[in-house]
Amino acid sequence: MRGEVHANVGVSARSDARHGDGLPALAVRWLGVVPYREALARQASLVEERRAGGIPDTLLLLEHPNVITLGVKRASARANVTAAPDRLKELGVELAEAGRGGDVTYHGPGQLVAYPILDLRPDRCDVHRYVRDLEEVMIRVCADYRLAAGRIMGLSGAWIEGRKIGAVGVRISRWITSHGVAFNVAPRLDYFRLIVPCGIPDRDVTSLARELGRDVAVREVITSFVRAFAAVFGRAPLLDASVEPDGAR
Repeated sequence: MRGEVHANVGVSARSDARHGDGLPALAVRWLGVVPYREALARQASLVEERRAGGIPDTLLLLEHPNVITLGVKRASARANVTAAPDRLKELGVELAEAGRGGDVTYHGPGQLVAYPILDLRPDRCDVHRYVRDLEEVMIRVCADYRLAAGRIMGLSGAWIEGRKIGAVGVRISRWITSHGVAFNVAPRLDYFRLIVPCGIPDRDVTSLARELGRDVAVREVITSFVRAFAAVFGRAPLLDASVEPDGAR
């Protein structure tokens, strides 16, 4: 299922919209499976709408088809793609430049991708704080599943005993954010062997399903993720009809 981010989300969707408790509004939209380049174009358009004040802060939640994305340090990112082009083609894995920070990463089915389009002004204009806050969201989601996640000094992302469960790669343009996080719910972990994830050769990658020892659907995690995001960023989520309760398929 796909959908656009529309201004009509049930309440005023102006950029200054606030909930009854005074918190800034956060429009939340589940897009389903979206090709990577299409998601890039959507983000670029929404960033300009946010800058112009036409929409409130917005959180896009989605999955991507199999794709390997390269950060702004393209030379090192390409060097960390270990699979040959023919192998990527055989597996149906696209290679795309991302225009975000970070090195190389993999996206695919079973991974919850979150793209916040936020105006960090006036009180959150701190890049390091923003990255730490995104990590905190994923750490809290893990806690909802009784998993103790945390950080590793000098590395970004969310980690469980040295295994990376969530990656962060952001772009901030005049304090409007795009790109965001990739949280491993139940992706095929063997596809991470096609790369050196985030350019870190000596760390393992894990998923919620692996840590829990059971199947977990991406849609099951949405409510927990939105709740954690709203709490960390002090926003009041405005849920589009596409965002259904836990366990929805």
